[in-house]
Amino acid sequence: MRRQLSPVEAYRRVDFDARVTGAGPAELVHLCYEHLVAALGTAVHADRGGDNGLKSRSLTRALTAITALQLGVSGEDGVAAALNQLYEAARRTVLDSAVSFDARRIEMLRSDFAEIGRALMGHH
Repeated sequence: MRRQLSPVEAYRRVDFDARVTGAGPAELVHLCYEHLVAALGTAVHADRGGDNGLKSRSLTRALTAITALQLGVSGEDGVAAALNQLYEAARRTVLDSAVSFDARRIEMLRSDFAEIGRALMGHH
């Protein structure tokens, strides 16, 4: 049996899919950052509210965004190496929190990626 999406999750999915269609590479990276930041925020909120299902789905969404970002990195040195390290560390943090949730570490990760996302878009 297929799990039903909540109205908020369904809207978010449609909005995300619509924005991905026709987006250029830089926009896709920004969307992945946005998606990751939102998923991490939802995971913390769900943890506070005791909603383990939503927390789990949010961590899965965060991993999907990280995977997409990792797939977009080309090369092995310089900036590519730094990005690969950043994304791998983020993946480990999210996976660790799937086993033993650490709201403080997830909030720090969320804050870091929100800041990077703003910098990528040229906002300070």
